[in-house]
Amino acid sequence: MKKLLVLALTLSTVFLLSACGSSTDSVKLGVIGPLTGDYSMYGLAVENGAKLAAEEINAAGGVLGLDLEIIAYDSKGDPTEGVNAYNRLRDEDEIDALIGGTFSGVTLAIKELAKEDNMPVLTPTATNPDVTLEADNVFRACYTDSYQGTVAAVFANESSEIGASKAAVLYNRDDAYSEGLAMAFIAEFETRGTVVETLTFGAGDDDYSSVLDVIAASDAEVVFLPGYVAEVGAILTQADNKAIDIPFVGGDGWDGIEADYASVAEGNYFGNHYAKSDEAQVVVDFVANYEASFGDSPNALAALAYDAVYAMVAAMEAAESTDADLVIAALAGLDYQNAVTGSIRFDANGDPIKSITMIQIVSGEHLVIDKVEGS
Repeated sequence: MKKLLVLALTLSTVFLLSACGSSTDSVKLGVIGPLTGDYSMYGLAVENGAKLAAEEINAAGGVLGLDLEIIAYDSKGDPTEGVNAYNRLRDEDEIDALIGGTFSGVTLAIKELAKEDNMPVLTPTATNPDVTLEADNVFRACYTDSYQGTVAAVFANESSEIGASKAAVLYNRDDAYSEGLAMAFIAEFETRGTVVETLTFGAGDDDYSSVLDVIAASDAEVVFLPGYVAEVGAILTQADNKAIDIPFVGGDGWDGIEADYASVAEGNYFGNHYAKSDEAQVVVDFVANYEASFGDSPNALAALAYDAVYAMVAAMEAAESTDADLVIAALAGLDYQNAVTGSIRFDANGDPIKSITMIQIVSGEHLVIDKVEGS
């Protein structure tokens, strides 16, 4: 009789753990990003943001009464490595959900596998529009490339700081991110004013004189320049040397430009997921805790990863389970308000409905100008 009772209790325990979606004494979230190589600054920021969130959550009692564990693997920014990392997280670590990948290419490579596995996925930073399409289990904390371009056009036209009706666009024709933002900007701005010049440069270019001369000779009142810090910094430096006195506007690829290009970025604008100078208490606390933990100032990727972990945990708490179906349903209906990068709720595609923080570089610091949503 005692043996039967023990067996019954054992089976009941196994059933309950299975129903909760976890067979261990912790809830496991996988993180995939470039932790080594040329792009490691991005992956390490995501890993650090996720681990800071987990540390705070565990200090407050964990999730569903269990410790939260972050398991991070290196994708090296390569889709094949990303798939290998995902398979390891699923098969060996038996994660409950995935935070990532960091880059769109890696996330797209993982997407179909995660869809087959019904794995809850919340990428903090993959902005390619295709990431969430036709995948009910995949969500993102960041806005898309096209949304950034649209909001930049709204800001360039409507803001009191610029109020432009004529724009020039300069983008990297060899980079999908830069081109995607540019096309969205053009489509939106043309409904409001005129794009007087659309110009391109190539990857590896270092002399931008010809395109800058065209801009200088035009009657553009704003220049939209979507790109990353190194190329944007070089372009702004050459524009400054030519005394081009037209405001430039960029996207989140500008994040961190003040470190090496503060003087030439001075007075220009870019959209980002958050601003370190934001006086909202959740931002103040996040920045202070991150700097204390890692000795460095958090960029937007760190903030997005931090928010993604908190949002995933909020979904699990709402579901009262780590069961994949229940967590995915909870994510779809989530309305997480206390986020560093703005409230997190999702549209039918799993993309966030949120504003973009428009920032001006002033004396090497981020000055919040406005928080703008697309029209």
